[in-house]
Amino acid sequence: IIMARTVCAKSAFELWGHGETAQDLKKSLLEYPKESMAPFLKIKSTYKINVYTFNKTLVFQERIKKIDALDFLPFEGKVHLKDPDHIFCLLEDYGSDPNNIPEEPFHVYFGRWIADGQRELIRSHSVKKRHFIGNTSMDAGLSFIMANHAKVKAEDIVYDPFVGTGSLLVACSHFGAYVCGTDIDYNTIHGIGKASRKNQKWRGPDENIRANLRQYGTERQYVDVLVSDASKPVWRTGSLFDVIITDPPYGIRESTRRTGSHKGLTKPPEDFCGESHIPVSMAYHLSDIFTDLLHFAAHYLVMGGRIVYWLPIYRPEYSEDMVPQHPCLTLISNCEQVLSSHTSRRLVTMEKTKEPEVRASGCVMYVCIHFYRVAFFSPFSVGPIESLDS
Repeated sequence: IIMARTVCAKSAFELWGHGETAQDLKKSLLEYPKESMAPFLKIKSTYKINVYTFNKTLVFQERIKKIDALDFLPFEGKVHLKDPDHIFCLLEDYGSDPNNIPEEPFHVYFGRWIADGQRELIRSHSVKKRHFIGNTSMDAGLSFIMANHAKVKAEDIVYDPFVGTGSLLVACSHFGAYVCGTDIDYNTIHGIGKASRKNQKWRGPDENIRANLRQYGTERQYVDVLVSDASKPVWRTGSLFDVIITDPPYGIRESTRRTGSHKGLTKPPEDFCGESHIPVSMAYHLSDIFTDLLHFAAHYLVMGGRIVYWLPIYRPEYSEDMVPQHPCLTLISNCEQVLSSHTSRRLVTMEKTKEPEVRASGCVMYVCIHFYRVAFFSPFSVGPIESLDS
């Protein structure tokens, strides 16, 4: 089950033996219980042995030589390279320095292959091959990691309040969830305006989030996306979403804006129909973004539902107390992605464990969210951040 979801692990093996040298490996394998080996070495079974090397490439003859050195194992079945009953693997670790590769491995392992992970999803869902992308489209690998942190499953309702080009919706729909989202950017939601792809000036007529899901065969999981201000929820009161998953704007490549004005409010004319109205926008401070986000999650997540989001921080001053807290949400995990020597972002996962308190009048009581200082990246720090989809 784990390997059917993970994009971080390449393969899982049942370890039979290991050591720093071939002699150590042989000694370790001979000590492995014979009764544990027996079911996979029967005379009527077929098998093959693969050799995997890390940080070094071996020629075919060297691989055969290493396989022949395992002839002390009591294999009774026949070799079948195309479709064997059991696959065994010899793994050799030559370190991580490509400029200083040793003659002999630092460590060797041998075991029975159990299952492969989902690393292929990173390639098949690469942003480079995606129909509709933007300046801040989330990397495919990170999108699937976020979906796993949120425990997205079939028939969940997943919502992204800063949906952008929908990279997170693509990942969640792969696991069978129904996906929807909002964004304040009209052009992005409708797939119009200037293109982000190299050598393309304007977006095409079918460049939108729905087309991305269609590209991966998950269009039936698409609910809808709306132009909406995340600071002013448009949803009816109640537990609507199983998962809220998002990458809020930090003010680097995407501005943090919300509708409103610093000027005094004026009433529109009575005959105003609103067809040509363009809302005035104002700055949306980083602390307000996370306050609104957690407040929204507390009210609109189902009990036990999860919210997963990225939090930018300044590493020299970071402490766990800086992670936003909410009395209705319990912190599950807090993982770091380093961006530079002084900046990073934390992948925060929280689970709803309590309903917001309601006063006797029926009004939901405002709950205080503790928010501490996080990094406010200056425009001059875009260098290291530009190298990642943030």
